[in-house]
Amino acid sequence: MEFTIRKGEKKDITQALSLIKELAAYEKAPGEVAVSVEEMEEDGFGENPVYKFFVAEIEHKIVGISLFYIKYSTWKGKCVFLEDIIVTEPFRKRGVGKKLFDEVVKVAKELNVRRLEWQVLEWNDHAIKFYEKANSHFDSEWINCKLTDKEIQEYKL
Repeated sequence: MEFTIRKGEKKDITQALSLIKELAAYEKAPGEVAVSVEEMEEDGFGENPVYKFFVAEIEHKIVGISLFYIKYSTWKGKCVFLEDIIVTEPFRKRGVGKKLFDEVVKVAKELNVRRLEWQVLEWNDHAIKFYEKANSHFDSEWINCKLTDKEIQEYKL
């Protein structure tokens, strides 16, 4: 199976969003995807882009993406955060995810960042095994925290 990896473009957003929705279904949260094509276009290709992505493509069909952005650590400085690697079900376990991960690692090297970070669900054994092969550090000290859009709006200033 031949596939190519390239930088994501604005024209890829519709297919990328389909993969994001597929991931949400896999993670048992299909109703949680709130982002639209228009938002992704603005956020990735507007005046102040906040993310970049790579696509894995077979015969002009996108079968995988890796989406990442730059974050800043008060202790480490510039870091890359890998938000997601998504490979559509029929193309998993064929090296697509590894190549998408490799591209993000290349970016981290080129930017000379001190850390590449991501999260993995504790029940996602396939992803955990994938990251173990990459010699990843699994951090049990930190707890993920977040405010949802509703909680942000209701927050008392």
